[in-house]
Amino acid sequence: MTTTELHRTAFDAVQVEAGATWTDWEGWAWAADFGDAVAEHNATRTACNVWDESPLRKWDMRGPDALALADMLFTNDMAAIEIGQVRYGAICDENGKMIMDGTVFHLAEGHCFSITSYDSDLDWYRKVAADHGFDVELKDVTAEMPHLQVQGPKAREVLGPITDGADVGSLRYFRFIQDGVTVGGVPVLLSRTGYSGELGFELYCKPDDATALWHAVVKAGEPHGLKPIGLSAIETLRIESGLLFPDIDYFPRQTDPFEVRLDNVIKLDTGNDFVGRDALRRIKGDGTPRLLTTLRIEGDEVPEYGAAVTVDGNDAGIVRSPCLSPTFNEVIAMAAIDRELNSEGQRVQVALGEGTVGATVAAFPLYDTDKKRPRS
Repeated sequence: MTTTELHRTAFDAVQVEAGATWTDWEGWAWAADFGDAVAEHNATRTACNVWDESPLRKWDMRGPDALALADMLFTNDMAAIEIGQVRYGAICDENGKMIMDGTVFHLAEGHCFSITSYDSDLDWYRKVAADHGFDVELKDVTAEMPHLQVQGPKAREVLGPITDGADVGSLRYFRFIQDGVTVGGVPVLLSRTGYSGELGFELYCKPDDATALWHAVVKAGEPHGLKPIGLSAIETLRIESGLLFPDIDYFPRQTDPFEVRLDNVIKLDTGNDFVGRDALRRIKGDGTPRLLTTLRIEGDEVPEYGAAVTVDGNDAGIVRSPCLSPTFNEVIAMAAIDRELNSEGQRVQVALGEGTVGATVAAFPLYDTDKKRPRS
């Protein structure tokens, strides 16, 4: 697929004006950076960012069984979410292996929408709905719901003065307001969610309003050091914060969610008979062989994705997501290693070039290990 054939988000033109360089992600043109990915990363940690996250897939779910389908699809207890609440979870197959992770927004009785990463996820939603005879209409609304993330410790200062109809200071974590809210005069669904490891918000608008929303956020953010960011900065932010990416940190139909530490969103005893529940009970009982963790890697060279992790020359794991961390100014990686090695201070070796380099098991995630900042 050439760049001219890629889908373009409603924020494409304003990002071109802002100097974006581009990458192809699942058939969409997505901004890679705006000239300085490290500066974009640092702005997110110390001030605020704006990021077009529109290429993530959005599935509208309408009908009497909309919430029941969400509950069947996800390992978390989706049946219990209130209107105006968002919930995250894993989606598994019958063998307890992940198909995807994602979120569900409960909009109204008989109406949800869900966010995942791949077009193929909709086929799975439809299969599960058909298998269980659910009365629900599923529709791809990705292009109809462009959205921005505004993330960072100054996100409230940026959005507060230009938001009407909602108090960004009191909106609770993983809650949203869909009616009567404007940002910079643009009607939005305002959600206190994000993918950065920081305090932040997501703004969903109509395609025709995207340019006005972008300009309003950027103008409000200028006094606070806001920067537009792309996928290069997102990559280092998420690795520091232990945030997952499919086909990098887990592999559809291969990886169980316990390996990537999603224990807290696997509700085995709530009564919801979600797909894969029995298999996950067995996996939990047996213990997953490996766990995702953080490695602090010596030196200044970044190992390759997929580099072997060893102990005394014996296979002990594999590097999933490596990077040079701007926050810690050192090489780190998320890596899946043998469960018994997963204790802070454990020494391992990581393949690098023709040899190996030393590394130490560290807290997971390395940045804000208790995840207090997004909830602040």
